Amino acid sequence: MAATPSWAAPRTPQPDRLTVAARTFWRGYREPVAAPVLLGAGATGLLGAVVLTSRPGLGLAVLTIAGWAAAAPVLVRRRRWADLALAVGAVALVAVVAVRDSPPVLVTALLAALAAALVAATGARSPLAVLASPLSGAATAVRTLPWLTRGLVGRAHASVRTLVGAAAAVIVALTLALVFGSLFASADPVFARLLPHLDLADVPARLVLGLLAAGAAAALAHLVTTPPPGARFRLRPARTARLHEWLVPVLTLAVLVWVFVLVQVSGLLGGTAQLLENAGLSYAEYARQGFGQLLVATALTLLVVAVAARRAPRATAVQRLWTAAGLGLLCIGTLGVVTFALRRMDLYVDAFGLTRLRVMATWAELVLGVGLLLVIAAGIRWRAAWLPRALVGTLVVAALGLAVWDPDAQIVRHNAAATELRGLDLPYLAGLSSDAVPAARELPEPDRSRLLALLPHEAPDGWAAWSLSRARAAADS
Repeated sequence: MAATPSWAAPRTPQPDRLTVAARTFWRGYREPVAAPVLLGAGATGLLGAVVLTSRPGLGLAVLTIAGWAAAAPVLVRRRRWADLALAVGAVALVAVVAVRDSPPVLVTALLAALAAALVAATGARSPLAVLASPLSGAATAVRTLPWLTRGLVGRAHASVRTLVGAAAAVIVALTLALVFGSLFASADPVFARLLPHLDLADVPARLVLGLLAAGAAAALAHLVTTPPPGARFRLRPARTARLHEWLVPVLTLAVLVWVFVLVQVSGLLGGTAQLLENAGLSYAEYARQGFGQLLVATALTLLVVAVAARRAPRATAVQRLWTAAGLGLLCIGTLGVVTFALRRMDLYVDAFGLTRLRVMATWAELVLGVGLLLVIAAGIRWRAAWLPRALVGTLVVAALGLAVWDPDAQIVRHNAAATELRGLDLPYLAGLSSDAVPAARELPEPDRSRLLALLPHEAPDGWAAWSLSRARAAADS
């Protein structure tokens, strides 16, 4: 029988990239579950059931450290030092809840901590991988349940006696803790305050919170050891634009930015005073109207620079020279925009006082300015592999700096120093958190007593909800 020619043989269809990625993704749950991961997830779940209260505090910081206990050694073992530094930064940001009480500070710290933790766990390097890290984390959370189930079933078949003994030991330990803890709590009120309040009605909710905490710890360890395919996404090389196609829009934007900067310089020299007078605006009102637009313009310019850098022509020396000149003019001009945006906010605050919104807007503009400096540094030698994680690290440092600066206390101090020009806005200051209490004590009477009476002085409910700010405020109540 004659052999079938190779050209006539049916071809096996090749799977597309999406199919390959899906197969690779689900193959990850077949990885074995290490015993430290199971123990760490169980301990984190028990701790989460105890410390997760209605208000974040010291308990959340301790829980975060426990959650990283199984994942951090993997980073050390694989020498992923940059990822380990981001993980430490994420833990430090969560620990802010044990120091500060201002909602904007806490929300900023927790969001930055989440971003840093996802980038550290996935090992994202490229800009696309960094942006996709939340999707990688969510995908791994979906894969964690079958991964844990497979690991637990496998270990149950391997050593039923060991699992039963461990479960019995945990049950006995919990029983002893409950019995003796109740006795000691009834004997000493001080000791009782250190224990979490346990109500039988709270048991279902605490059980759910404990399971979520255990699942989060397991998902984090799974993400570090076996990241999904999307964690290493890289953009395909973009088509290089012709020099005139690239140069015309970039130089147009650069010229527009520099014209704006020169107008601001003339304003500082008094060149716009007559225009403002004709418009019936003070310089402070002029500043208030423009800051938001400048903030958006700075962010959009960073996006334009990122797109332009991908398509920049650099094949010849002439192209490299024009590319560097065009992007350099645009970036340096944008730094001028950042400078004058901050100047406008400074004038606005001098005229109308400091508020949380103005603090956060200034903080955002400063973060964008530092990001722009990093972009310029990467563009000097056209090496930007380090840039995406450096930007995430900048966000971590900026969020920690915001917490150290203590916005609520600074708002009280700044507005109190300006009371010679306007009265102290007590209704607004009364809406601040307990972070403002130390600054309120520095005020002269009668503002001191009035503001202290309006600020919160709620004592922490147990050690899990403890925070330095609330503890200091409650000490004077």
